[in-house]
Amino acid sequence: MATYEWFPRPRNYDIERNRERLDGEEPSSHPLKAITVVDVKKTDKKGATQSKTEKKPVSSSVIKDPLSSMLDPLSASLEGSDPLSQMSLSSSSLPTTGRKSSFKESAETDGLDETFEPWSVKKSSILTKYSTSEKLSITTSFLSSSDKEKVAMRPQTTTTVTDKVRNRLEQLDDFEEGSVQEMLNLSQQDYVNRIDELNQALIDAWQHDQRVKALKIAIQCSKLLADTSVLPFYPSKFVLITDILDTFGRLVYDRLKEKAVYIPAGSGVPLKLPDNFTPDQVPESAKETCRNWFFKIASIRELIPRFYVETAILKCYSYLNNQEYTDAINRLCVMTRGIGDPLVAIYAKCYLCRVGILIAPKTRDHILPCYEDFLSTYSQVQKDAVQNTLAMQKIEMPRYLTFFSPALDWLLQCIANKSTEKTLMDILEKSRKQCNNALLLNSIISAFKPEYIASRSTQFIELIRESEEAGFPKHLLDRTLGLCLVMASPPEEQRLPVLNEVWKSIIKLKNPSDYIDCAEVWTEYVVKHFGKREINTILADIIKHMTPDRVYEDYYPQLQSVVTKIMCHITNFSMLFSLDKFLPFIDMFQKESVRVDVCKTIMESFNKTQLEPTNDPVIVNALMFICKTMHDSVNALTLDDERKMISNLISGFVRKISFGRDFEQQLSFYVEARANFTNLDMVLIELVQNVNNLSIDTRKVVKGNHSRKTGNFVRACAAYCFITVPSLQSHTSQLQLYLLSGQVALLNQCFSQADSFFKAAISLIPDVPKDLTQDGKKRQSEPVLQEYICNFLSTLLTVPDNPDSGVLYLLRGLLNILQNYTSDSDFKSNIYVRVLAVLSAVCQESYPYHVDKVDSNDSMYGSDPKFTADVRGICSTLLEEVLNHLKSLHTAETLRRQSQLALELFNTIVHHGDVTKPSMFALALNLWNLAQKHGECDIKQTVRSLDAVKKKAAVLNIKEYTDLVNKMALESRT
Repeated sequence: MATYEWFPRPRNYDIERNRERLDGEEPSSHPLKAITVVDVKKTDKKGATQSKTEKKPVSSSVIKDPLSSMLDPLSASLEGSDPLSQMSLSSSSLPTTGRKSSFKESAETDGLDETFEPWSVKKSSILTKYSTSEKLSITTSFLSSSDKEKVAMRPQTTTTVTDKVRNRLEQLDDFEEGSVQEMLNLSQQDYVNRIDELNQALIDAWQHDQRVKALKIAIQCSKLLADTSVLPFYPSKFVLITDILDTFGRLVYDRLKEKAVYIPAGSGVPLKLPDNFTPDQVPESAKETCRNWFFKIASIRELIPRFYVETAILKCYSYLNNQEYTDAINRLCVMTRGIGDPLVAIYAKCYLCRVGILIAPKTRDHILPCYEDFLSTYSQVQKDAVQNTLAMQKIEMPRYLTFFSPALDWLLQCIANKSTEKTLMDILEKSRKQCNNALLLNSIISAFKPEYIASRSTQFIELIRESEEAGFPKHLLDRTLGLCLVMASPPEEQRLPVLNEVWKSIIKLKNPSDYIDCAEVWTEYVVKHFGKREINTILADIIKHMTPDRVYEDYYPQLQSVVTKIMCHITNFSMLFSLDKFLPFIDMFQKESVRVDVCKTIMESFNKTQLEPTNDPVIVNALMFICKTMHDSVNALTLDDERKMISNLISGFVRKISFGRDFEQQLSFYVEARANFTNLDMVLIELVQNVNNLSIDTRKVVKGNHSRKTGNFVRACAAYCFITVPSLQSHTSQLQLYLLSGQVALLNQCFSQADSFFKAAISLIPDVPKDLTQDGKKRQSEPVLQEYICNFLSTLLTVPDNPDSGVLYLLRGLLNILQNYTSDSDFKSNIYVRVLAVLSAVCQESYPYHVDKVDSNDSMYGSDPKFTADVRGICSTLLEEVLNHLKSLHTAETLRRQSQLALELFNTIVHHGDVTKPSMFALALNLWNLAQKHGECDIKQTVRSLDAVKKKAAVLNIKEYTDLVNKMALESRT
C-alpha cells in the first residue's frame, strides 16, 4: 500500500456554526401540554352525518409528564395487572391443598368497618405467640384395610333416599366406633404436620367421592378442640383445626352449588347458579341434599363436634332460606352454653362469630349474647376444675388468662364493628357490673376505635386503676392504652395528666421485659405530643432501668423500636442531638450489627427529613460519629448491597452539610470526612465531586478573576482531589475523576495542577483491566476506555503546551501509552482515527472552543508553519498505522471490521482532511471502495456518508467534493 501524507482541511468554525444554525420559531403552545381530540359532527344537506376530528391543546396550565400516560409494558400485555397478580388470581380458582381459609373474605364484607382486621391477619400472630415445647397427643380414626374391604363388599341394594341416608349413617357409626389411633409424645411441629396430613386426607377423600370419610375427618378434628391437656397451645390448635373445618365447609358448599343446576323461567336450558343466587333458584333436589347434610351433622352425639361441623357448613343455609341464617346462628349461640370449660366455650363462640361475620355480616343479634354469656360464666375460671388443671400443667393464672385474649379480642372486634360510642359505654358498664377484670378491659381498649378511647383517656386511666387485676398484669393495660393514644391524640388538656399517671406505674415495674414493653409504646406518645424536656426524661429513665447488669443486651429489638419511633416524629435534629441522653442511649447498643442498624435508621431519617443544608456543629459532630460507626463496620466480608447502602447514607450526609460562603470551613469538613471514610469508594467519589464544586463556586464568586487568596484556595482543592483519587479501588472511577479534576483546575487557571491530573490519567490507562465488573456483570473495558479517551482528546485540544515540555507533550504521551497497548480488536486504530480529527483541529488558526481565560495553542502558535509541520508529521504516522492495520484485516472473519474501519477513516478524511490534495482524494476514494468491496459494510451508514459528501459538495462548492461524489458508487447487494 502506498505511503500517504495527511493534510488537514482549513476551516472556519464560526462560519460553519452560523451556516448550520436553524432559525428559531416562537411556539404556540407548550410541547408537553396534553392534547384533546374533539369529534365534531355535521349534517350535510342530504341528512348524512359527517364526522371531523380536531386536535386542540388543553387549556389547563398544568403540564403533564409525557411518560405518565404511557402504559406499563406489563400492564398492556396483561390487561392492567402484573404477572404476580395474575398468578394469585388464577391460583384462587384451584382446589385448596393447604391450610387456607375456605371462605373468600371479600365475598360479603359490605357490613364491615374499613379498620376491621380479618382473621387471616390474626392467624399468623396467634400461631407465633402461642407455642409450646411440651409433648402433644392426637387421636384419629381411619379406615383400616379390613374396614375398606367391609365397606366395599357391602351390598349396594339401597334404592330409596331413606335407605341411602341410613346406610351413610351406619358407615359414620362404624367410623366413630371403629379403629382409633392415638399418637402420643408428638412435638409441636409433628402435631402441625399431622394436622396438615388430616387436611390433605380430607381433600383427597372428597375428591374420591368418599363424603363419609371426609365428614368423619371433620368430626375427629372437631373433637380435638375439646382437649385442653396442653393449654398454652390451645389458641394455635384452634387456628389449625378451624382451617380444616373451613376447608370442609367450602367443599360441601361448592358441591351443593354444582348440583344446584336450575332452569330459568321461559328457557329450557339448564344453568349453574350465579354467585348471588336466591333460594328460589335452587332446585328441590339440591335443597334435599343440603338438608341431608344437616341431618347427618345433627346425628353427631357429642356437642363440640356437632357444633363445630354445623358451623363450618353454616353458609349452606343459603340454599334453603336466608332467614334460617339468623335462626341457626342464634341456636348455635345458645348451644355453646352447654360447653363447660370456659376456654373451650369462648373459642367456640369465637368460631361462630368468625363464620357469621363472613356469611352474614349484617346479622349481629348473636354477638352481644355471646359476650354476655362469657361474662356470666367468667367466674368458672376460679372453680376447682380449672384450678386443678392449672396446677397439673404448672400454669399460673396470669398466663392462663392470656389464652383467652385471641377469642375475646375477636368477639369484641365484632361488637365494635361500625359501633357508636354508646356501644362502648354499654360494654364498659356491663363489664364493670359483672366482671370488672383487667383482661376484659384490655380487650375492650384493643377492639374499639382509638378515637373513642382517646377522647376518654382520663376515664380509662381510672378504669385501669379500679379494675380487678385477678392475675392479668395492669402494665399490659397501660401498654394497650398507649397504643390507642399514639394512633389517636387525646384532648390537649388530658395529655399531660395521662402521661403523669401512667408513667408513675411504669417506673415501678421491676421486670425489665414488662418495663421496656410499656416504655417502647409511651416513648412515641411523648415524642408525638411533648418537647425536649419530656423526651430527655423518658430516655434517662429507660437508661436507668436497662443499664444495671447490662440487661439492655436482651432487649435490643425494643430499644431499636424506641429509636425508630423517635426518628419518625422528630425533624429538628439540632434539638435531638442536644438532648443529654440521646447519644448515651445509642451507646447502649453494644452489639455491632445492632448498633449499625440503629445508625442506619438515624441517617435514613436525616437524609429524608433534613431538606435544607445545615452547618450546625451539634448535628455535624453527632452525625459524623454515627457515619463513622457505619463506615467502621465495613470489612472484606461485607456484601456489596450493604456497602452500597452505607455509602449512600454517608454521601447523603456529606451533601447536606454546607457552610455557605465559608469555603475554607467547607474544605476542612471534607478533609475530616476523607479521614473518617477511607474505605468506601462511593463516599470518596462524592467528596472529590464536592471539592470540585467548591472550586467552581469559588470561581463564580470572583467571576473568574482569582486573587492570591482564592488562587491558593483552588490549588488546595486541586491538591485534595489529587491526593484522594489514587485511593479509589476502581480504575475507571480514577480516570473519570482525574479528567474532571483536571478540567476544573484548567478552568481555574491552575495549569500545573491540570497537567498533573492529565499525566496521572494517561499513566493509569495501561493499568485498566481488560474486563470490568459493573452491576454484577462482566464487560470488556475497551469500549469504556475508547469513549473515555475520545472525551479526553476533546479536553486536550484546549490545554496549552508547557514551553519546557515540547509540542503537544500530553497528546504525545497518550500516543506513546497507546503504542504499547496490546489488543486483538480495532481499539487502537479507532483511537488513532479520532486523534486525526483532533490534530486537524489543532492545525486551525482558531479552535472550535476554548476555556475561559485560558490561551490554547491557537493563540500561542498561531498556525506557525513549524508547529503545523510537526502536527502533520504525527498525523502521517498515525495514518500509516491505521492503513497497516486495515491491510492486516484480510481474512474472512475480519472483513466486516475492515469495512467498518475503512468507512470511519473515509468519513474522517471527508470532514477533517483536505481532499483538494490529490493524495488525500485518492485515499478517500480507495477507502470508500474498500468499505464496499466485500459487501460487509452497513448499507445505512454508507448511504448517510454519501449524503454527507453531497451536502459538502453543495455547500462548500469545491470541485474535488463534486468529483468525489461522482466517483462514489453504492455497491448493489442483489
